[in-house]
Amino acid sequence: MAGLEAHYSAPDIEARILAALRAAGLNPEQRVPLKALGALDHFHTGGFLASRELLERAQIRAEDRVLDIGAGLAGPARLLASTHGCRVDCLEMSLDFCAGAVLLNRLTGLDDRIKVHRGSALDMTFADDSFDVVWMQNVGMNIADKRKLYGEIYRVLKPGGRFAFQEMAAGEGAVSWFPLPWATDPADSFLASVDEMRSILGESGFVVELLEDTSDEHLRRTANNATPVAPEQLGLAVFVDNLAQKSANARRSLEEGRIRLVRGVFRAK
Repeated sequence: MAGLEAHYSAPDIEARILAALRAAGLNPEQRVPLKALGALDHFHTGGFLASRELLERAQIRAEDRVLDIGAGLAGPARLLASTHGCRVDCLEMSLDFCAGAVLLNRLTGLDDRIKVHRGSALDMTFADDSFDVVWMQNVGMNIADKRKLYGEIYRVLKPGGRFAFQEMAAGEGAVSWFPLPWATDPADSFLASVDEMRSILGESGFVVELLEDTSDEHLRRTANNATPVAPEQLGLAVFVDNLAQKSANARRSLEEGRIRLVRGVFRAK
């Protein structure tokens, strides 16, 4: 997923995942329970719970074909496939995250419902009108060309299809605290305001069904969070350097209103 900048080879990331599973008391030789992976494979603000809440709002059906853009290790894709039985295509730029996603799909017994593709959200190889739902969590912050991004999403959606997303948006004032989970420095961060998102999505052919700011709700939920787990344990620290500092900077930016956390569901005309 955007912003997590893994730099491992495929064998290395597989070894890191297997080691983390064993350290957490899980046996990779047996089917791994999906719920046990939530701290590891949901690479976005709010983690597994945020994915569950977006799933409730996306109204995904068993017969839907879903595209998860910036899928990371495919945690949300496995949630969708296991909850509704739908088929999910994952699009991810990082070769190592693709390898990790394939491994975890196999270990959870969901590899028959999830396909992993390496590629860019700005130049997707899928045909027009391919998907009933496009899903995206905390990806657009690393993409400068929002019009091209939303245009590509609209292109691959069937008429009436839904775009369900969670995103960090620009708030009031410049983001001052780096590194952040999605950007080491300002040159890597491309935030749009909520109004800009709504406007560009509308220009791209979408109609808003839901657009809500969940920043305050997220801050309340995480007010008493414990220190992030150690790198050898099952959690984002397996892949993310300086996780404590990045998380603290993101929280401070949210508290100061410099960034906002939003989720939405838009329908293609």
